[in-house]
Amino acid sequence: MRIVVALGGNALLHRGEPLTADRQRENVRCAAEALVPLALDHELVITHGSGPQVGLLALQGEAYKSEEAYPLDVLDAESEGMIGYMIEQEMGNRLAEEHRTATLLTQIEVDPDDPAFAEPSKPIGPVYCREEANRLAGQRGWSVRADDDGFRRVVPSPLPRRILETGVIQLLVDQGVIVICAGGGGIPVARQSDNSLIGIEAVIDKDRASALLASELESDWLLLLTDIDAVYTDWDEPTARALRHATPGALSGHEFAVGSMEPKVSSACAFVERTGGRAGIGRLEDALAILNGEAGTLISRKAAAMTYWD
Repeated sequence: MRIVVALGGNALLHRGEPLTADRQRENVRCAAEALVPLALDHELVITHGSGPQVGLLALQGEAYKSEEAYPLDVLDAESEGMIGYMIEQEMGNRLAEEHRTATLLTQIEVDPDDPAFAEPSKPIGPVYCREEANRLAGQRGWSVRADDDGFRRVVPSPLPRRILETGVIQLLVDQGVIVICAGGGGIPVARQSDNSLIGIEAVIDKDRASALLASELESDWLLLLTDIDAVYTDWDEPTARALRHATPGALSGHEFAVGSMEPKVSSACAFVERTGGRAGIGRLEDALAILNGEAGTLISRKAAAMTYWD
């Protein structure tokens, strides 16, 4: 089978952890351990989040000279290369030489008139207290938003329209290469009037980009892996229940947390509706169990309308 696996930012850098290379390397090792069993038996394409890393790079750039700080599309490319390098190396350390791995910088076309540019919503960077968030917002012109027990910077998150490197990714997968691509939602670019491309100041949602990639590659599975064991109805309420199986239609009647579970659910449903494939949402360490129907939440056209884990 062909599987696109999306590693959530929280799966690679847990909330509250320091943004150090050593800590990220340790988490990537854990991710590689979970993904190797899939790579041994299936065609595997890996995507990943990068919100904390992009935010850190932006802060480093501001510390140099704010008016000369690199734009977000360049920071997206830098973080894609950095995290891809770590995943590629750790996967290679656990697989025989015949299992080749490659990291590919991935441009994803967006609409420059996407309404998201008027309403920044994608959180990046570390979590701040209210006072520090307000200070930075005023000092640097940021938009900030409450994020669980703190505040984070938010930036525009336009919808992905087309993945420019799909053909190259397809060639690599056909040759048995494990491809790491579309990291952090890919590098957002837009067409100009002369049909040339230009980078866009934004961060594309990784789950939506992964769903588009899985569709363009005609994948059998889309796995969206995070630090939550399943999709829950009535999250954070006494009536919360973990979903086992659901159809896109059944999920459409429920609300999920914007910025965390909602993009995962809507992306999974879009992939299933578009291709007839299957999507799974759950914990990184349960990747193989989700594929076997033993953990997480399965979304498919053929699933029962909605069933729950006991």
